[in-house]
Order: sequence, then C-alpha cells, then structure tokens
Amino acid sequence: QIQVAESGGGSVQAGGSLRLSCSATGRVYIRDAMGWFRQAPGKEREFVAATYWSGVDTTYSDSAKGRFTISTDSAKNMVFLQLENLTSEDTAVYYCAAGVRPSSSRRSYDFWGQGTQVTVSS
Repeated sequence: QIQVAESGGGSVQAGGSLRLSCSATGRVYIRDAMGWFRQAPGKEREFVAATYWSGVDTTYSDSAKGRFTISTDSAKNMVFLQLENLTSEDTAVYYCAAGVRPSSSRRSYDFWGQGTQVTVSS
C-alpha cells in the first residue's frame, strides 16, 4: 500500500502562485508514476499533470500547460505542483495520486490523497 498526502493549498488572488506538495509513504516502489488531478464544485475530477518518479514523460492538461509545473524529489518521495498565473477557473480541490504510468486517466491511479483546497479570488 501507498499513503499519499497533499499540502500547500490556500487562498490566493488571481494572478498569484502556489506550490502544492505531495508526500508518498509506504511501499512507494510499487508504483512508478505520480499524477495531480483537481475537482471543482459540481464538476468531474479532471487531470492536471503527471510524471514518472524519474521526472521523464511529464504530461499536462491543456489548461495546465505553460502555467503549472510538476516536479519530483524521488529521494524524499515528494511530488510538487507549482501553480502560476492562477485564475478563478483554477479553484478546486487538488488531489495527488500514485499510478503505474503518467496517464490522464483516473483509472491508471489507485492510491489517492485526501486533497488540498485551492481558492483563487478575482
């Protein structure tokens, strides 16, 4: 099993930045990839970014490209999501998940955190 925990969410003005962190503990070696998803009120959970622990094969959603950056610290089993130039459309609960490959599909991930709230005010 892998335990995943997100942190770093908060409230920010439009145009601002946040850095989300994700800590993975337990049998981390059984999954090679980590992903970030988000879920806004009344909407489906959607893909944001994903990568292998090695940092290769990074992939982003169209809305994240150019504004968000995913990175890893495999020595510490940490994954980060740097959010830049935030808009009110980015308001959501952000989830971190461990999976077999950097996929945009939720079905590729089977260990999920509880999420961290990001609120962007205009």
